[in-house]
Amino acid sequence: MKLVFLFTTLLIFQSVLAQKKQRVLFYNVENLFDTIKGLNDDSEYLPSSKKEWNSAKYLEKLTHIRQVLNDAGRPIVAGFCEVENEGVVRDIIKNQKNFENYGLVHYESEDKRGIDVAMIYDSSKLKLAAKGILRFRFDDDTAARTRDILWANYNFKKHNFYVIVNHWPSRTGGVEKTEARRLKAAQTAFYFVDSLLAIDSTTRIIFMGDLNDHPNDIAPQLMSLKLQPMISSSSGKMGGTHYYDKKWDVLDHIMVSSGALKAKKLKVTANSGIIHEFPYLLKDVKGTKYPFRTYHSGKYQAGYSDHLPVSVEISIP
Repeated sequence: MKLVFLFTTLLIFQSVLAQKKQRVLFYNVENLFDTIKGLNDDSEYLPSSKKEWNSAKYLEKLTHIRQVLNDAGRPIVAGFCEVENEGVVRDIIKNQKNFENYGLVHYESEDKRGIDVAMIYDSSKLKLAAKGILRFRFDDDTAARTRDILWANYNFKKHNFYVIVNHWPSRTGGVEKTEARRLKAAQTAFYFVDSLLAIDSTTRIIFMGDLNDHPNDIAPQLMSLKLQPMISSSSGKMGGTHYYDKKWDVLDHIMVSSGALKAKKLKVTANSGIIHEFPYLLKDVKGTKYPFRTYHSGKYQAGYSDHLPVSVEISIP
C-alpha cells in the first residue's frame, strides 16, 4: 500500500510540474487561405486557380496545423504568419475540443496578397490585457504595403508579458536589394521594444517571427541588442527552420528580454528554444531532408509548410 501511495503521489507531483511548463510557439504555416474570393489578391488559392485549391485541401491543412500544435504540447500562445484573415485562424480552433478555450488576436494588414500575422492563446490561463499593431512604410517606395507587426500583452494572475509576432519583408528581388526593407521592420520593432524597456527594464517580452533573415544578418542583429536570441542552427538536428538553395538555415526566430529570463515567476526557461522537427514535417528525397510542403513545383503534395515551427518554454506560477 505504501508503494502504491508513493507512486501515486509521484505521478501527481509530476503532473503538477508538467502543468506549470508551457510553450510559446511560432509557425509560418505557408499560405493558409480559405477558398472564398477576398478583397485582396488571393487568386492563386481559389478553386478556379491552377492549384485547384478547394475545401478538402483547406480542411486537410487545418488538420495539419492542429497536429503540429497538439504535438508541441498545445502552446499557451502560438503565433502564425501567412494567414489570409481572421476566419482561417478561427477555423484552426473552432469546434476543437483541445482548443475550445483559445482566443485569437488578429488585425487585417495592408499586404497586397492579404496575408497577415496572428496569435491564438489559452484564455483559460491568460487574460488579454492589450493588443495592437505596428505599421510601417518603406523609404524607397512609400506606396508599398506589407505585413504589420502584431503585439499583445497577456496577464497571468499578477504577472504579465508581451508577445510580438513578425513577418518581415521577403528576399524576393535579391537579398541586398531588399535588406533595407527588413531593416525598416527591425527598426520599427526595436523602437517599440526599447520603449517598453525604458518604462520598465524588467518587462517580459517574447519576440518571434519569420524575419526572412539569418541570425547574423543586420536586421536580426539589431534586435539582439535588446533581446536574447533563443533559436540557432543548433536548436534542431536539421540546422535550421527553412531549406533553400540546398542548405538549411534559420529564418524563424524567437528572442526574449532579460526580464523574461530573470523573473522569479512567469519566466522563459534559459536555453529552451527548439526547432520542432516532427518526422511528418520533413520529406526525404534520396537522403536529403527538407520541409514537406503543401505544394511543391506547383503540384499538390498534401504536406505542411516550407518552414519548421519554433518554440520556447515558459514557466507559470
